[in-house]
Amino acid sequence: MPNKPSNEPETDLSAALPEPKHPILTRLRAYFLAGTLVTAPIAITLAVAFWLIDFVDSRVVPLIPVQWNPDTYLHEYFGVEFSLPGIGVVILIIAITLIGWLTANFLGRFLVRTGETIVARMPVVRSIYSAVKQITETVFRNQSEAFRQAVLVEYPRRGLWTIAFITGETEGEVQNLTQEDVVNIYVPTTPNPTSGFLLFVPREDIVFLDMSVDEAFKMVVSVGMVTPEDARPEAERNIPKVSARTFDAPALPDDSHRPRRAS
Repeated sequence: MPNKPSNEPETDLSAALPEPKHPILTRLRAYFLAGTLVTAPIAITLAVAFWLIDFVDSRVVPLIPVQWNPDTYLHEYFGVEFSLPGIGVVILIIAITLIGWLTANFLGRFLVRTGETIVARMPVVRSIYSAVKQITETVFRNQSEAFRQAVLVEYPRRGLWTIAFITGETEGEVQNLTQEDVVNIYVPTTPNPTSGFLLFVPREDIVFLDMSVDEAFKMVVSVGMVTPEDARPEAERNIPKVSARTFDAPALPDDSHRPRRAS
């Protein structure tokens, strides 16, 4: 049976779509943004590296005797006024390595103990030295679990979740005063993770993440714009573990029985 002719005019959908304006400019803009995404990380990394090298060189190179400075030989033999970048960094690494080698023997340990005994008698300096030493030993110790695990905690209130990092097991008076088994948690601020808050959170209130610490830091620094993919199995992705809803909204009271205010 033939179809009945329709009285409505046929609409050309392709004509209804807006035509792209200035396709060349649009393509150039896309190329520019793609180039920015490639060059910006490289440029920032090089800038930070050069700044760090220049910072170390400006403080270490002046301490080198003139007869041992490589820049002196460049000037005498080649007549070139040029400073080799990175000399201070190399010398600093060699000096730190030699100090570590010295502290590994009896004489070095004796000198370190003597220096710590002298510092321990200084009222203000001993507090700073003790805090810095404890932090560095915790961070660089191989068996330490500081900043080795990214977690989710409810902060600053119930129902709001934030990324945090485990810095260690809670011990001493804080744990003894707390009924639950609590853990030291560092909550970084965004986009500067060097500042943050220390929280003592019960272990049962912590949600451990499978993402690495580096991925979690990238998410914090990028203000959530860089989100790592969920590497868990598909079955685990479909099972939520936390909720952002803290309570159901209470029903509004029925005010139909209330007397109306006279107008």
